Amino acid sequence: MQRIDRRQLLRYGKMGLLAALGGSITSQWLPAQAQTSSQVDPGLVVRWLGHTCFLFAGEGQKFLVNPFRPIGCTAGYKPPREMVDLVLVSSRLLDEGSYEELPGNPRVLQESGAYEFRGKAIQGIRTIHDREGGRRFGINIAWTWAQAGIKIVHLGGAAAPITAEQQILMGRPDLLLIPVGGGPKAYNAEEAKQVIQTLNPKLIIPTHYRTQAAAPNACDIEPVDEFLTVMSGAANIEKVNSDSISLTPADLPQTGRLIKTLSYKF
Repeated sequence: MQRIDRRQLLRYGKMGLLAALGGSITSQWLPAQAQTSSQVDPGLVVRWLGHTCFLFAGEGQKFLVNPFRPIGCTAGYKPPREMVDLVLVSSRLLDEGSYEELPGNPRVLQESGAYEFRGKAIQGIRTIHDREGGRRFGINIAWTWAQAGIKIVHLGGAAAPITAEQQILMGRPDLLLIPVGGGPKAYNAEEAKQVIQTLNPKLIIPTHYRTQAAAPNACDIEPVDEFLTVMSGAANIEKVNSDSISLTPADLPQTGRLIKTLSYKF
């Protein structure tokens, strides 16, 4: 039998210990590595920042629509201070176009037209802001683009019906953000329903309605409840207990329409 001296025993013991530790480290590390490499892409993350202001994050880019100044109907919302790549503005009214204090000097689009931004086609579409041909509140810009495989139409603030030309430019949205609170410069519940029937979106998020953010006696829009009542027979309705949702094309309804109302974190 071969003789093994003390030094050899110590060396073998160290090798065995390292092998055991290596196996333990490997067994603990590999699943974490696998988990990291197989993380599911969240697709498009849509976050409500109050009123008609939404943050869209997907494909490594962040778009912010309609940053506002807290006043009147938006008095109780926190002013948007997000670091974003692009800002889309529907009008220069205080509740839709206050972007001056955003950090990072993002690019701002606020006129109608066709744009290209980091490989994405973005369309700004002129609509009438009020029911008086724009004589009170002028022109509103609706925005449409595709992000993370989702075709988005954000109508901004609008009270006039959608024309045939506007419908062609907008196409059929996967996700439609539509004002529903009424008042002089946004659709009321019945008007919003007519627009939804015209555009035939798959998923709808209502915007521009009264919440607890409204200052007393300084807000002329209604809560979302009437819109949901009017739409109860025309769409499925889901109340989300969060200010954000994640979407992929597979999450969109294959038939019918779905309305999601988000919850602001006051």
